[in-house]
Amino acid sequence: MRLVVARCQVDYAGKLTAHLPMATRLLLVKNDGSVLVHSDGGSYKPLNWMNPPCSLVEQTAVDGTLEWLVAAQKTDDTLRIQIEEVLHDSAHDLGVDPGLQKDGVEKHLQELLAEHTASLGEGMTLVRREHMTAIGPVDLLCRDASGSSIAVEIKRRGEIDGVEQLTRYLELMNRDPHLRPVRGIFAAQEIKPQARTLATDRGIECVVVDYDALRGFEDDRLRLF
Repeated sequence: MRLVVARCQVDYAGKLTAHLPMATRLLLVKNDGSVLVHSDGGSYKPLNWMNPPCSLVEQTAVDGTLEWLVAAQKTDDTLRIQIEEVLHDSAHDLGVDPGLQKDGVEKHLQELLAEHTASLGEGMTLVRREHMTAIGPVDLLCRDASGSSIAVEIKRRGEIDGVEQLTRYLELMNRDPHLRPVRGIFAAQEIKPQARTLATDRGIECVVVDYDALRGFEDDRLRLF
């Protein structure tokens, strides 16, 4: 990962345009190719970003300042970063990440949904749990009644970062000719309104899961009398 702290101006062009005036910001260039622009506020969410696959070209602008041109490979989207002053520039090898360790409830919820995939939709069947992608495993890979591939991401509480995570999985899985087209289901005990809005905008279905009801299925199966 490359970390650059710089005074910069950022212009995004694509389905819409966005402009960030000159200010000091953190630029992240990740090993997967993504480029993110952060300020010192706004929690974890970047001000602007470009998802992989994309290319990054560093060049000198006409006025002599450093310029980054980030271009998406599948669309005409571009992110143009004009750098007035570099305050810090370093690169770090983070190695292979072991992935998020789920808490007990979330792990159990995944096990229950794997056994009762019909609760996610009529005719839904399980292909495998923990289907691996280049950036980590999606919780469940299923097929619907028509045979189409479904990627299911499961959270105890559904928030925006979970939708972003599933979006990244879907981008990678839809490059696989044996799987595509792949659609997504975001399943959680509770889904925040902002997460639902973002998921709907990206064509991802939201399913609120009743954990106690699923545990009831399990209890009925194990009950002797």
